Amino acid sequence: MSDSAVPDNEVDVVIAVLGADISSFLEEWREFFSRFHLIIVKDPDLKDDLKIPNGFDHVVYTKSDMDRVLGSNPTKIKFSGYLCRYFGYLMSRKRYIISIDDDCFPARDDKGLLVDAVAQHVTNLTTPATPFFFNTLYDPYREGADFVRGYPFSLRSGVECALSCGLWLNLADYDTPTQAVKPNLKNTRYVDAVMTVPLRTMMPMSGINVAFDRALLGPALFPGLQLAGEGKLRWETMEDIWCGMCAKVVCDHLGLGVKTGLPYVWRKGGGNDAIKSLKKDWEGVRLMEEVVPFIQSVRLSKSAVTSEDCVIEIAGIVKQQLGPLNPIFARAAEALLEWVQLWRTAGSVSS
Repeated sequence: MSDSAVPDNEVDVVIAVLGADISSFLEEWREFFSRFHLIIVKDPDLKDDLKIPNGFDHVVYTKSDMDRVLGSNPTKIKFSGYLCRYFGYLMSRKRYIISIDDDCFPARDDKGLLVDAVAQHVTNLTTPATPFFFNTLYDPYREGADFVRGYPFSLRSGVECALSCGLWLNLADYDTPTQAVKPNLKNTRYVDAVMTVPLRTMMPMSGINVAFDRALLGPALFPGLQLAGEGKLRWETMEDIWCGMCAKVVCDHLGLGVKTGLPYVWRKGGGNDAIKSLKKDWEGVRLMEEVVPFIQSVRLSKSAVTSEDCVIEIAGIVKQQLGPLNPIFARAAEALLEWVQLWRTAGSVSS
């Protein structure tokens, strides 16, 4: 199944917005976004009205929409900063969600051509993944590629791909210690490859340029882990890293695939004080040393047959095993359960 077989009305492009004027962002993406429905989610702390050029089929969600959905009860769910993208996931009713943040622009490939990130993400999601046996020529379903000698024929049909993790040129998604030590480090290498992340292999997912099959993965994409005193800069947060590892556990359990590589976006920005941010991010750097062994040890029961089932089980395991070690994880477990309930409630209401 190729991207051409997916109707445009089965795709939502979710854009997390932290600055009011997104005219230049949308104009640069017009060639690739104008066919699709856009869900534009405004950071709840942003007061100014958004500047959106004409010619886009879009809906804008703001703090008032978030307050309406969350209700008046106390909640562990936060949509501040780039976490607002998750509200777009919640409100979408389309099968495929492409999420690109507002500081990312179309990249150029190694031939100088603009990269259609939407089409590539859809292709990744609609062609099989191969998590059970690694193909050394990367994605065997791409034009001009195939399975290498020795690859079992019984595994060549692959499995459905539920998550597509794109990459970035220029400003890569480094953590704060790396940014502090190498402030001028940029990613200038365009690697024309897509690969399936192998079974039981974890990876740090970035929410900057990502796509998923909402029907398969649904509530496994969530804003579940909030550091004490975290800021709005991505290197001051851990929510997408935590979310990606939990989503990989879900995919592994359900026999679904995760791909990484193409598409690239060109990420602008820089000039932020990484040394100042280090005080906020150090907690996340330290927590990763606890999180990774835990995630690698998680095994879900045979009774977990849907993404929702898996998320509920993960919440219970996190509460039991990590909750006593750090209150951050206890709150994360509660947030997971709240998210599942929100997903159910939002899904029962027409958008």
